[in-house]
Amino acid sequence: MKMKTTNASLILILAASGVAFFAGCASMETDNNTKSLLSAAGFRLRTPQTAKQKELYAALPSNKVEHATVKGKVFYVFKDEKAGVAYVGGEPEHLRYQQLCMQRHVAQAAEEEMNPSLATRWNNQWGLRREP
Repeated sequence: MKMKTTNASLILILAASGVAFFAGCASMETDNNTKSLLSAAGFRLRTPQTAKQKELYAALPSNKVEHATVKGKVFYVFKDEKAGVAYVGGEPEHLRYQQLCMQRHVAQAAEEEMNPSLATRWNNQWGLRREP
């Protein structure tokens, strides 16, 4: 019984961590990177045209991916207040956005700054020698 409780707790912690990571992806990226990722994921640009659309647009928080479910359909919206547009996508686009965020995060993590002492020793041993 204790093992089942431990496994359930671990699963809950891992799930919560994953949700927090993906939810925070847009806030971790700069505005331009976020918009680039949203576009690459297939989100469509929408510019509010009518008074009602402008009113709804004004109510959205800026620079945050929001999600909603209406009549069983899930959609996601990112408001770019500077440009006066919203990026809109469904579940497939949001899934792709999450995948791109993960790839970007992994790529950035892989490019950490090397410890200066280690860098010097590495360069002394391996260097950037070019073969003649």
